[in-house]
Formats: sequence, structure tokens, C-alpha cells
Amino acid sequence: MNGLQRTALAIIIIGGIDWGLIGFFRFDLIAAIFGGQAAVVSRVIYGIVGISALYCLTLLFKPSEAFAADPDPTVK
Repeated sequence: MNGLQRTALAIIIIGGIDWGLIGFFRFDLIAAIFGGQAAVVSRVIYGIVGISALYCLTLLFKPSEAFAADPDPTVK
């Protein structure tokens, strides 16, 4: 995984935690921190989470070999 994929995955995890809080406790952490769901900053963050989710879709279609660690050819 490269840095962009790790960043997108971290943002998706944060979004998933926020959705879990909404589902279980009816508490939107992003909205609470940034001034409500209609606030510009909140909407930008929601947009970034959505774009990250779309980008992470590419991880589903990568061959499994791409995730395997490359063994060091000098070690036998």
C-alpha cells in the first residue's frame, strides 16, 4: 500500500467511527466539532470521506499478490 492508499483508508476509518456513533448514540462527532452538519467545514470533511471511499474501491480490485510483502531476494 502506498501513502495515498493508507491516508484514504485512515479517513474511511474515521468516517466509519463517526457513522457508528450516529447509529448507536445519535451523535455526529464531525458535526459536533465543526458546528453542525450544514457548516462548510463539516460538509468539506464529509466530502473528503466520500472521495476517500471512492478511492478505496480500487483496493477491492487489486490482485491479492499486490498486498503480499515482497520477500528480500538476498535472504534464503
